[in-house]
Amino acid sequence: MSRIRLPILALLALLVAAVPAFAQEQRPRNLFELLFGTGQQQSQPVPAPAPAPAPSSPGQGVVRAPAAPPPPPAVEKSPDAQRVMVVGDSMAVDLARGLERFYAENENVRVIGRGVGSSGFVRDDFFNWQRTIEEAIAEDSFDIAVVIIGINDRQALGADAPLSDPWRAAYSARLEKFLATLRAADKPVVWIELPPMELAQYGAGIIQISAMHRAAVEAAGAEWVETFERYMSESGGYTATGPDLNGDITTMRKADGIHFSAAGSDKLAFYVDRAIGDYHGGGGSTLEVADHLAGTDAALMLRPPFQGLGQVQLGEMAGLVQQIGTRTYRANDLVVAGAPVAAREGFEIEALLNAPEGRIDAFGVPIREPMVVENPRGR
Repeated sequence: MSRIRLPILALLALLVAAVPAFAQEQRPRNLFELLFGTGQQQSQPVPAPAPAPAPSSPGQGVVRAPAAPPPPPAVEKSPDAQRVMVVGDSMAVDLARGLERFYAENENVRVIGRGVGSSGFVRDDFFNWQRTIEEAIAEDSFDIAVVIIGINDRQALGADAPLSDPWRAAYSARLEKFLATLRAADKPVVWIELPPMELAQYGAGIIQISAMHRAAVEAAGAEWVETFERYMSESGGYTATGPDLNGDITTMRKADGIHFSAAGSDKLAFYVDRAIGDYHGGGGSTLEVADHLAGTDAALMLRPPFQGLGQVQLGEMAGLVQQIGTRTYRANDLVVAGAPVAAREGFEIEALLNAPEGRIDAFGVPIREPMVVENPRGR
């Protein structure tokens, strides 16, 4: 019996020892414990945040570029806006989109995209650009023609092999006729040079075609926009990347090694806008200078030309260099245009070193003859 009592007594002792702890846990907590918790709760470690799940896509760990900003809102174009028509092959399609983005907020320029993929000056049986430009002129549907074409022209023209002498003669005749039609209609032309191509053999032929374009454009008095050096690598070859309008290095060409990307088209649109603004007006940068003396007697007097801020700054810089010693003229001494102007007196170059008394650079010390001291005894 005594052997059975010992395990029972040990079990009761364990239960009695656990009761106070259980009772202590179940007792009501005071205000301090409600606010700050019990000592047991305060000692519990704060669980660490769970790590973010790893990406399961193939590009794990690659930082994605931010999404491109939305295009600027297009404004309503003015009824007399300059109509810029972009003609050519599939490269003209990309350029037209770039120009549309460039002039989206300019109410004075409207872009008309007329690019046709796979077209050119060789296969006029597929698409005839000569007939198309004649119809556009007859309809008076544009003011300025922007042309980029030629990537499909390295093929036989009739029985003539590409880039052979007969081929060159026939191809140049088509270029000259196209440009002469625009010139006879008094339509300004901005022609885009073809950029470098990725495939060496194909690019060599495109360079020759673009050289023929340039010869015909310059002979017709049209404007030539260079692209080859602006889109080539530092070694003088093809590159798919380059600085955009913000100076950031980005992709300038599409994966086919021929066409422009969106950034490349936007950059080309900037160069086209400069050509339009410089030579034909209607571009993004214009400056009008009003002559406030027009229609008055003072307009007939000799005065600096009103040619814009740049000329004014040049005049100010030139005014910093003046002859010393020339007399000033009063405002009522202005000479009417066409009347003889008295020549201003000059000065000797030595006068710059020895200023005469009374001149501003004499510093108050008059020029005197050197003093001669007699010393017959040699002392």
